Amino acid sequence: MSSLSSPIVIAHRGASGERPEHTLASYDLAIEEGADFIEPDLVLTRDKVFVARHENDITGTTDVADHREFAGRKTTRTIDGQSHTGWFTEDFTLAELKTLRARERLPQLRPANAAYDGKFAIPTLAEIIALAKKRSKELGRTIGIYPETKHPSYFASIGLPMERHLVAELRAAGWDSADAPVFIQSFEVDNLKLLHSITKIRLIQLMDGNGGPADNATPSYASMITPAGLKAVATYAWGIGPNKDMVDRGEGAPTTLVADAHAAGLRVHVWTFRAENFFLPLALKNGADPRAHGNVAEAIRRQLALGIDGFFTDFPSIGVTARNAYRVPPPTRTLL
Repeated sequence: MSSLSSPIVIAHRGASGERPEHTLASYDLAIEEGADFIEPDLVLTRDKVFVARHENDITGTTDVADHREFAGRKTTRTIDGQSHTGWFTEDFTLAELKTLRARERLPQLRPANAAYDGKFAIPTLAEIIALAKKRSKELGRTIGIYPETKHPSYFASIGLPMERHLVAELRAAGWDSADAPVFIQSFEVDNLKLLHSITKIRLIQLMDGNGGPADNATPSYASMITPAGLKAVATYAWGIGPNKDMVDRGEGAPTTLVADAHAAGLRVHVWTFRAENFFLPLALKNGADPRAHGNVAEAIRRQLALGIDGFFTDFPSIGVTARNAYRVPPPTRTLL
């Protein structure tokens, strides 16, 4: 693992630009490509097992709709104030979820990933920890995990609180200190405050450019990036995870968020760098095809120059190359 004094590369849902997200294949490829951390989004099953899915609604990321035996599980839920109709992890046991197979979430943008549909199972947190430890031993470098608690207040409302359960599972893995190769992240606030009271693992307050925490613990994310807001975050979190556009949109002047966070004693891990034109500003696009890859390395370089401490990317190979190139000092010119 890279020293935390240098920017870390976090594989966003694994190498999700090249394999269906949140699969062991995606995480393993990210490790091969040099990622320092792999990121599982965590949701719970009915029998209280953590599994990695972008959402607890698994309609679009698995083949559940093709399983006639689960047709009766389709339902409508209100999660963080939004209505969702589909199939949800909390209605399945782990054994039932293991009969499903992952599907690419963005097949229109990533058709090559869709070729892997049906090949990979839904992984548990325990399996992801085991993979990180196994590959760390094989490669001689520490690969960390960077779990996100998804919709923690919703899960608590249905009798499936996450925090103590997650801390217990990480502690069983030998991870319960500030130097453990783990970060826990959340868009909510109160669950991070609870985690702060029960573990020494480093915590990251996620933020977006609009809206606010689903638990309504603060009025908005905008209020959290003021000097007073950042100072308050620093009382329970080790760092912040802002949307990368909150730091630099790639066009126009960057903001002062990185410097402001550092002044409050917080590190900054931005999300998420993706290579496709669809996700890039006009100046960094390569042609008109939204699926084609543009110059995401330049977007990363710009934010490294602003002093970010780490970044999430769907393409760890590009991220590692960009980070390493930025760290290499320029050659010394010799006058003849």
